[in-house]
Amino acid sequence: MKIQGRMFIWLSFFILAVAIVYGVWSKEPVGTTGLFLAFGLSIMIGFYLAFTARRMDSLAQDNKEADVADESGEVGFFSPHSWQPLSLAIGGALLFLSVAVGWWLAYFSAPMLLIGLWGWVFEYYRGESRTQ
Repeated sequence: MKIQGRMFIWLSFFILAVAIVYGVWSKEPVGTTGLFLAFGLSIMIGFYLAFTARRMDSLAQDNKEADVADESGEVGFFSPHSWQPLSLAIGGALLFLSVAVGWWLAYFSAPMLLIGLWGWVFEYYRGESRTQ
């Protein structure tokens, strides 16, 4: 995590330089404010990662002599047969589309989004997959 902290800190310095140049050159307040907020977000993430890396053991990504296999292991559990992310994605896409098309579409897409979210959260609490 040390390398990620350094990357975000260097990125924040770059964003700060771009924000200053953009603010002086364009005199446009919205973009300048957005760039300064991006600087603040990047510096917060960088310092958090650097602070956390000091408290953790060294990972394989911090070792310059490490192989790809050194970081191998279990990543997590991913459901191989779930249809819920598809309904969640369709509901979310239609809900964001309602901003451009019309708010009336949100009345149809919000329930679809909520049903997909409910099904995704509780899919291992009912049915044939209940014991997994």
